[in-house]
Amino acid sequence: MKDLIFVSIIMITVLLTACSNESVVNDKFTFIGEGEYWEAEYVFESEETQKEKDGRTTFSTINSDAFTLSYKGNVEDIQTIEKVEYNYKTSAGEGSGSREFDEPPTDITFKSNSSDNGAKVYKDEVIPVIVSWGDFEESFELVNRSE
Repeated sequence: MKDLIFVSIIMITVLLTACSNESVVNDKFTFIGEGEYWEAEYVFESEETQKEKDGRTTFSTINSDAFTLSYKGNVEDIQTIEKVEYNYKTSAGEGSGSREFDEPPTDITFKSNSSDNGAKVYKDEVIPVIVSWGDFEESFELVNRSE
């Protein structure tokens, strides 16, 4: 019975989509990179809708992204870290963050998410990342690993 309901819902969705003057393009790109001490992943998702209404074409875009930065070494190696800062830059904008530690950290992973209707990140971009901690700084690039 569940299979019949599921198939019915899919058929209705296909039928309604075929009858509209709307096209939707979905993109998802996963950019990955690492340095000697840090590794990062940036995931960009986009849904672009094109509609024909009253002889006019309209476009709308919904974007979301997620950035994750992690220390690659052992927790023992970062016990003296007091502050970590990072930033990255895409064609859609920049992201950054920092964290101060009052006591020795047990894990250093940064995560940030956002969504907007703005600029798009392109699949062939190279995203520079800079991480600073103590007297150290590391730079590396993220490249698209999506198929």
